[in-house]
Amino acid sequence: MKDLLAGPVLPAARGLLGCEISAGGVTVRITEVEAYAGTAGDPASHAHRGRTPRNAIMFGPAGFLYVYFTYGMHWCANVVTGVEGEASAVLLRAGQVVSGLDLAIARRRSTVERDLARGPARLCQALGIDGTAYGADLLAPDAPVRLRLPSTPVLESRIAAGPRVGVTGAHDLEWRFWIADDPTVSVYRRHVPRKRAQ
Repeated sequence: MKDLLAGPVLPAARGLLGCEISAGGVTVRITEVEAYAGTAGDPASHAHRGRTPRNAIMFGPAGFLYVYFTYGMHWCANVVTGVEGEASAVLLRAGQVVSGLDLAIARRRSTVERDLARGPARLCQALGIDGTAYGADLLAPDAPVRLRLPSTPVLESRIAAGPRVGVTGAHDLEWRFWIADDPTVSVYRRHVPRKRAQ
C-alpha cells in the first residue's frame, strides 16, 4: 500500500479503487476517486498556489488524510500521495458501505444503500469523518481512520475515466476514475461557471 501511495498520483488514484476505508465503526469500499496534482500544472488543486496551513498535509508524506470543509457545510476526505514535498492527493468521491450499515444509515438519515456514500460529502458523513481526522496516518495499525488494499484488486478493464466534477481549472482532464457500472458511483455534472451580472 505504501508503495502505491508514494508513486505518481494517477496510478495511485486507480489503485485506490476497491480499497476499503474504515472509520467510526463503518467500512466503505471505494468506487470513485479524483486525482489532484500539486503546484505543477493543476489549477484545480488546493496546493496549486503553494503550501498553506490548510493544505500542508498534501505535501506529504504519502498515506495521510487530507480533510477539508467545503461550501460551509461538508467535509471531504483525500488520501495524500506522491513524493514528500511535492503535493498531490486523491479525493474519495464515492463508495459502498460494506460494514457498519446501521451506523451509516443513522448518520446519513437515509435507508437508500447505494446513496449512503455516493458523493464525497456523503462518504465522509457515513464514516463519521470531520476535521478532527485531518492528518491521520491511514496506514498505522491503531489509526482512527484506516485504509486497506482489496482482497481482490479491481481489473483494469473495469476502470473508467472521465473529467473531474465541479472544478473550473483543468476541468477537461480525465482524472476522475470509477468502477464501471457500479451503482454507488456519483452522477457526473460538469461545472458551468456563472455569468457575472453586467
